Amino acid sequence: MKKILTAAVAATLAMSSFGLASAAAAQSRGHHEHRQNGHDDRRGDRNDNREWRQDAREDRQDARQQQRAYARWQRAEQRYNAGRYQAPRGYQTRQWAYGQTMPSYYRSNQYVVSNYGQYGLRAPPRGYQYVRSGNDVILSNSNNGMIAAVIASLFR
Repeated sequence: MKKILTAAVAATLAMSSFGLASAAAAQSRGHHEHRQNGHDDRRGDRNDNREWRQDAREDRQDARQQQRAYARWQRAEQRYNAGRYQAPRGYQTRQWAYGQTMPSYYRSNQYVVSNYGQYGLRAPPRGYQYVRSGNDVILSNSNNGMIAAVIASLFR
């Protein structure tokens, strides 16, 4: 009987240890699968974050470009009467843009807008002046004629 009892205890221990081992293996597989899925989820979140940061970066770049463009080229909110415009001899009315250079003839007193306050313009920075070209006003360097800003359609 002692042999039967020993065999029964051994079988019970063997079955319970096998059960524990298989339960541990199943739990380990489940944990491994969960870890793997969690890793994939984190990778997906990382891609979402990258896309969000890229979108935010592009939005900031667009805003900066719009701000620069607005500072360099503006449409006048109010229009003023300033009399008839006549282009300098040998020149015709044209659209100017930031970075271009105006001919020296435009920098003569005939085309310089000295009463800028009357037209709602701020005082030009030192070394700059407002010049009329057609219905537009151009802020240009008074020494070399380099255009810093264009205010379109200020005059009627």
